[in-house]
Amino acid sequence: MGQLIAGRYELKHVVGTGGMSTVHCAFDTLLERNVALKILHAQYGEDEEYVERFRREARAVAQLSHPNIVTVIDRGEEDGKQFIVFELVDGDNLKELVERGGPLPVRRVLELGLEVGRALAFAHAQGLVHRDVKPQNVLLNGDGRAKVTDFGIVRSLDAVGHTETGTVLGTSHYIAPEQARGESVDAKTDVYSFGVVLHELLAGEVPYAGDNFLSVAMKHVNDPVPSVLDSRPDTPLRLANLIERSLAKLPADRPASMDEVVAELEAVLVELEAKEGGEGTMIMKRPATAPTRPPRQKRRRAPRGRAPRQRRVPVWPLLFAGLLLAAVVGGILLASRGGDSPGAGASGGDAVKLQGAASFDPESGGGDGEEHSERVADATDGDPSTYWTTESYRSFSKAGVGLVLETTGKPGQVAITTDTPGFTAEILAGESPEGPFERVADGKTVGAAATWELADTEAPYLVIWITALDRVAHVNEVKAS
Repeated sequence: MGQLIAGRYELKHVVGTGGMSTVHCAFDTLLERNVALKILHAQYGEDEEYVERFRREARAVAQLSHPNIVTVIDRGEEDGKQFIVFELVDGDNLKELVERGGPLPVRRVLELGLEVGRALAFAHAQGLVHRDVKPQNVLLNGDGRAKVTDFGIVRSLDAVGHTETGTVLGTSHYIAPEQARGESVDAKTDVYSFGVVLHELLAGEVPYAGDNFLSVAMKHVNDPVPSVLDSRPDTPLRLANLIERSLAKLPADRPASMDEVVAELEAVLVELEAKEGGEGTMIMKRPATAPTRPPRQKRRRAPRGRAPRQRRVPVWPLLFAGLLLAAVVGGILLASRGGDSPGAGASGGDAVKLQGAASFDPESGGGDGEEHSERVADATDGDPSTYWTTESYRSFSKAGVGLVLETTGKPGQVAITTDTPGFTAEILAGESPEGPFERVADGKTVGAAATWELADTEAPYLVIWITALDRVAHVNEVKAS
């Protein structure tokens, strides 16, 4: 039997050692599962600064419940030893992946980049900066999903203290210029380090090499940014440009946020899939025209009085009577639909309003309760270039994931446009944005656009419920009538 920590965690073997701590694989005798147990090195145990930094890591990561961030399970102290318990991610880190296999395929870089980028964007949204983004701190689980770890030098965006300026923290090959100078850091510091990681995954090497910490750090401060295209010519130009912008010496010249970086990676992946799919490029062009076709077809069928005019019947009384009859019929139809006209109800165009309300990723269906809820408004903002998006999945095994919409009026029809055709979706309805929901339109495979006729419902919430997808799905615009 190995050493027992806190009367619960039986140490098995060392899985990693860093400057401040050692990570063990341990067996949780209470829950009967393997975990990762990080123990602060003994020489730092009596230094309150290091102890507080260690405690801060536990507090910080405990706030970050995200599928691409390693989960904190427990924290404690025994015999003067500080320890943190994490979920055990039993797989390689990105550094090992590159060292063993060399540069990664572009698609795989985009997939991993999206997972890491979303994790960092989530941390930034909680007011936390990682400050040590590097491939060694990205673990791969059994499904190949990236998990960001080692928030040991994380700092609150709002914090002011001894770790803010005057101390160089981080790893020199991935260090931002302002960080190397000991200046204050923010979310754009992580953007820089993330740009270095993307460069390394594509090129198989870091942009700046050197024999010691100082020489490499000074290259980050002073040397021109090398283009990833020099070592990896097949890199999409949009991706190469994103990396170059991320590696700008001045934070103001970098992307505004990690969310912007993620959005660019998503766009590059969509373009790559369209290129690889051949006809996908043509499909991508449909959203601008497809939604307008049904109304034009309906309008062409309505004015039946035109048929006599096309025959050019030279009988003016009959022609006049036909036109008069068409006008009367049109007036009757317009009057009969008055209750559905704008401001009135079921199917009168502007009468039905939609607003993005929430994402729906229930744990009962295999989800984690969250699917880019911060972007739900983009699906109803009238701008087809913005969108609500799912996560990027290597394989989609959950029951479904959805976009919740709040409605006004009584919709009889829902239509969407997307720049990621090929996913399957149905429409649900319910009285609350949290559910429960029932199906009001059957599933169908979505092209560039799709329309569902709804079963009779007065529920105030609708869900675009996606039940099958290939990697990622976007809902660019949703409209109802």
